[in-house]
Amino acid sequence: MTLPQIALLALAVGLVIGVGLSLLVAWAYRARARVADETSLVVPEGVTAVLGSMDDAACVVDSSGLVLAVSKAATRFGIEVGAPLENPELRQLVRGGRIEGSSATESLRITRGGLSLDPRLVSARASAISPRMTLLIIRDVTEQERLDQMRRDFVANTSHELKTPVGAVTLLAEAIESAADDPAQVRHFATRISAEAARLGQLTGRIMSLSRLQTDDALSDVRPVSIDEVLATALEAHVVQADSAGVELARGGDRGVWVRGDSQILIEAFGNLIANAIVYSPKGSRVGIGVKADEGVVEVAVSDQGIGIAEADRERIFERFYRADEARSRRTGGTGLGLSIVKHATQRHGGEVRLWSRPGRGSTFTIRLPRIDAPPSIDKDQKNKKKRERKAAKAAARVRNGENA
Repeated sequence: MTLPQIALLALAVGLVIGVGLSLLVAWAYRARARVADETSLVVPEGVTAVLGSMDDAACVVDSSGLVLAVSKAATRFGIEVGAPLENPELRQLVRGGRIEGSSATESLRITRGGLSLDPRLVSARASAISPRMTLLIIRDVTEQERLDQMRRDFVANTSHELKTPVGAVTLLAEAIESAADDPAQVRHFATRISAEAARLGQLTGRIMSLSRLQTDDALSDVRPVSIDEVLATALEAHVVQADSAGVELARGGDRGVWVRGDSQILIEAFGNLIANAIVYSPKGSRVGIGVKADEGVVEVAVSDQGIGIAEADRERIFERFYRADEARSRRTGGTGLGLSIVKHATQRHGGEVRLWSRPGRGSTFTIRLPRIDAPPSIDKDQKNKKKRERKAAKAAARVRNGENA
């Protein structure tokens, strides 16, 4: 066979292959278009309109398990028109709804998309809308379940924490009754009752603060706040505690920094960090409070030279009622709510809290908040009001002196 003949033969084969592929592509395109046309004809117009307006994942499935129509959210679970319903649990639910002739509902854990490693808890409901079609609605309830679990844990933990001081007060009252003829014993038990009552009041106050931070949509008293004044008040409230523990308090860094927020909430948040730092610091050490102002952001770091926090505890340290050192917290009257309050207070102000810690080297908690320019002027009445607020806060802090997070 000559070279020209070989070339012609190769050209002919190429043309045949090209025509074949073109026909195959055209057939696939027409088949897909036919499925789409059939889908638009089969699914009732009203159902299609409802699917288009739904926020939940939903789809219409035929008797063979083929998806005929979907809502926008359904694609997050890998459900697409013209493809079979892949999840076996959903297929079983659809069959159950079709067999029963009415509807079937189940709670399932399914993944979002074929490659997702994030299982979601969903409430799935299958309802027959015709002898050959079933409407499947998938509602993602993962976040709702998480919130419900948080509420259950909060109630259980709160009940447990309240039971201890209440039980102690009851026992001490009985002891006083038994020792009515011994004034020294009565005074001893009365002092312990006072301490338990103070602990109960502290715990109740912390629970109320945390509840407000978690439930309120917005801060109630938002205004320009001086970080200098907030830290001065928080430090003043813990001077006696630091002196008793033999710990030095040192404030450094930038001055004249302002943020927008609620001053009392910020005072409580920074006070919790300072109190914790004192509790976990050895005698003769220093607790440092440093301020760093960058463009648009202010960082306030509270550092101690204490025992540090283990890596396993660092992952849970901001949880409610979690204590890295249970024995020390009990001994010092800690509630396990202080750092949770810090976290939520910071988030309420549009910021974040970071933790650095190494066992044996100490810990640093850093609160980052959006920074604002200093207000041009504060009138005399406003200054006097702030002075009165600081004076009242200092007086209240002296009464609570010695408490920690």
